[in-house]
Amino acid sequence: MNVLLGLSASNGIGIGTAFVVPESEKRVISSKKIKAEDKPQQLERFDRSLAKVTGQIASQLDAVKGDKVQSEIFETYFLMLNDPEFLGDVRKTFEASEYSIEYVLNQKTEEYANKLRSSGNAYLAERAEDICDIFGRVLNDLLDFHPFDIENVPDGAVIVAKSMNPSDTVILSKRQIAGIALTDGGVSSHVGILARNYGIPAVFDIENILAEITHGALLVVDGTAGEVIVQPDDATLDDYQSKIQKAKEHAEKLKIFRDKPAKSADGEPFQLLANIGTVDEARVAMEEGADGIGLFRTEFLFMSEANANSAVGAAHSKIAAFSEENQFNAYKRVLETMRGKPVTIRTLDAGGDKIISSLDVQHSTSEEKNPLMGLRAIRLTLANPALLRTQLRALYRASVFGNLKIMIPLVTSVEQVEEVLAIAEKVREELKSENIPFKADVPIGIMVETAAAAMISDCLAKVSDFFSIGTNDLTQYTIGVDRENSLVASLYDEFHLAVLRLLHKTIKAADVAGIPVSVCGEMASRAESVMVLAGMGVRTLSMSPKLITSVKELLSKMSIEELKAISSKRLNSL
Repeated sequence: MNVLLGLSASNGIGIGTAFVVPESEKRVISSKKIKAEDKPQQLERFDRSLAKVTGQIASQLDAVKGDKVQSEIFETYFLMLNDPEFLGDVRKTFEASEYSIEYVLNQKTEEYANKLRSSGNAYLAERAEDICDIFGRVLNDLLDFHPFDIENVPDGAVIVAKSMNPSDTVILSKRQIAGIALTDGGVSSHVGILARNYGIPAVFDIENILAEITHGALLVVDGTAGEVIVQPDDATLDDYQSKIQKAKEHAEKLKIFRDKPAKSADGEPFQLLANIGTVDEARVAMEEGADGIGLFRTEFLFMSEANANSAVGAAHSKIAAFSEENQFNAYKRVLETMRGKPVTIRTLDAGGDKIISSLDVQHSTSEEKNPLMGLRAIRLTLANPALLRTQLRALYRASVFGNLKIMIPLVTSVEQVEEVLAIAEKVREELKSENIPFKADVPIGIMVETAAAAMISDCLAKVSDFFSIGTNDLTQYTIGVDRENSLVASLYDEFHLAVLRLLHKTIKAADVAGIPVSVCGEMASRAESVMVLAGMGVRTLSMSPKLITSVKELLSKMSIEELKAISSKRLNSL
């Protein structure tokens, strides 16, 4: 028995036989110069290969209809294969070059991919692999090169590979995959996202995995612990099979909490809300028994719009802003889906690690040495007021269709809030003069996610209708640790006394001012931190929709006095 350690990418436990995907053979692309008279024939070959791969992607897109995430992958690939900017650049470079179309295509693919990799943005870096994958298919056809076919993966297998191409992930919806174990792969990659969506346990970042696991070996993939056990002994195997059975039984028991209100053991009511990033996730929130939406991250609407307009050129192209009408329709759908339950929609939180290419954004994070400390979130939209004004117009127009709240991200001063309130007032005056219906009394609150905001929370409470504490950034900024940086990630600690004291101060300031306070960071969904927050007085928590029933169950077992004791122990740990 051998235990391999890696990074947890998708929770759960899976048992199956290893299907080892061999490392791809390197395609050989000649740098031999071609004759000028051969260029028309070379371009014809390129067009044929492009059309062939486009047809294959269209077929795969048709095969995954109804699967939103898979469809988005192949829609993006289809757009890439028809991107006029990229294809025009390839043809222009080829016409001016002395090399083959294969050589030029490979060079251009790497050039565009490297721009995305060096963007400093995790999402765009993952899209670099999409470009290499899809135009790698075109290169394979041009070269008559036939690499390994992942379609050979059988049901019940654990996929073991150095990496998986995004286009290979269609196999995850076609087979009953027991688990995934990779050397490469980010948590935000298509593979990671799909593994979580399909409930497939996955562990990434396992060193030398192809040398450690042989084809057909029995594996246990513990996605929660970030471990892969090779050839487990009988006792270990029995233990994990028992864990799988208990997890299934527990999942069934949790269903009874979907339609029950969240309460402590002694009857204290709680409000459990959902964090969402897309319109469709609102439906999932309703299905999971959410009391509303505590955080709608609107930047993902803008990012998807950007990608749709220029899938390959996302690293450097600029698009028109996500239109008022499109935003209005998206917000309206979410409000209608939630049927009167509260919906908190955050204004655009772009910049930092979320790059939005727009003609209305006269700034590039690539110009900043430290973008997470730079022109992001409310700083960015106040510097580009057309974006904020358009979003506020769409939000107010949608307000008549439900119970809307508007939230401002990354606030650090009272003046920022007052500036947003002034713009909101002008927007209301515009809509009134245009005879467009809206609710004038939509609450406008702030996210408390910096030490500055927490320290002056008593002042901010005077100009805010509510607080929502974003514990992810609050922790990161307070103790100066980038949790995505593996060199210091172990220092990231939400229970650091400085973080807990800032939380406590913010909660007390909201209580004194008589305004609602909620928590929408990762702390809102983990058992130990939920107990600490509840003991501090937090009664509204916002989390991933799929975690709501488990938090309801946890709270139902604890009295308020027990929760206070747990919180007090943490606050007085030193």
